[in-house]
Amino acid sequence: MSEQRHRRNPPPRTGDPTADAAVRDLVAVSGVQSDNDLLTEMLGNVVRLCRDGADRGELKLISLALRDLRRASAQFKPYIGQPKCSVFGSARTKPGEPAYTAAVELGAALAADDWMVITGGGPGIMTAAVEGAGADNSFGVTIRLPFEPMEGGGIVPDERLVRFRHFFSRKLTFMRQSAAYVVFPGGYGTLDETFELLTLIQTGKVTPAPVVLFEPDGDGYWKRWRDFIEYELEDASLISPDDVDLVFITSSVADAVRYLDEFYRVYHSMRWVGDQLVIRLRRQLTDEELAAVNREYADLVVDGAFIRCDLLGPQVGVAEGQRVARGGRKIVQRRFGRLHQMVRS
Repeated sequence: MSEQRHRRNPPPRTGDPTADAAVRDLVAVSGVQSDNDLLTEMLGNVVRLCRDGADRGELKLISLALRDLRRASAQFKPYIGQPKCSVFGSARTKPGEPAYTAAVELGAALAADDWMVITGGGPGIMTAAVEGAGADNSFGVTIRLPFEPMEGGGIVPDERLVRFRHFFSRKLTFMRQSAAYVVFPGGYGTLDETFELLTLIQTGKVTPAPVVLFEPDGDGYWKRWRDFIEYELEDASLISPDDVDLVFITSSVADAVRYLDEFYRVYHSMRWVGDQLVIRLRRQLTDEELAAVNREYADLVVDGAFIRCDLLGPQVGVAEGQRVARGGRKIVQRRFGRLHQMVRS
């Protein structure tokens, strides 16, 4: 069932009636058949940005970011239905090192399990994961850096090599396109990606997803990281205990892939429709399972309970055969780590 959107087209609000009319006329002749309300809003905001006096540097930044995101959307679009796992890790890891070898094995295991792999398109762990998964199952999401050539992981074809000018639009694409994440030991960049990802999950800015922290046998990189998180953050009440469990640490490729699959064994995805949380499922819960969810996770719901429901209008966009459950009127704020725990159960 394709997702259809039919919404009233709001005025552009450019600040000028003549410009508003021109924007509406442009939308009318654009050939766009859906989401005209969002197109109108986008065009109106661009005009308003210029009318508000944004300087050339600001306009260039926004223009390049929009171009990056448009290209990324077009390149990923043919693969919308294919699950993708982002693999992060150090660009300095050398072939033959335990982490490199494990990343090759992981890439191969993911591809065999029908996952596509997204990497940063550079050397080290990124190249290793692509080597394992193969060119036909890989994306490279690269970044242009001063005085450095843009990498492509060596074997990622151009149609799946997505080039960015800015880190923020590149990160957004990683999070927007990935259903799972595996992180190998790395430096500042790897830790930046890890903390950004966990922050987005913790605050509910992205939907729950499995996060595997992979360390080779005998390497305590992520265990020491977790010690820091527990002793310096959790013990000081700077994060909640639920937030510590957003990650799964392992040295086994098989366990890593199994964790990703188990996460999506029943759960499919979720989205908000108004103030209701709609959880899409791969199969319907039994009465006993639904009762257990409401018993174990009643603390998540402010008003009501988790119930089965029909589609809440065409904007939900649930595929044929897909099941739906719904939360109560509101989910407790700042408990997204707990929500992640419920999905894993």
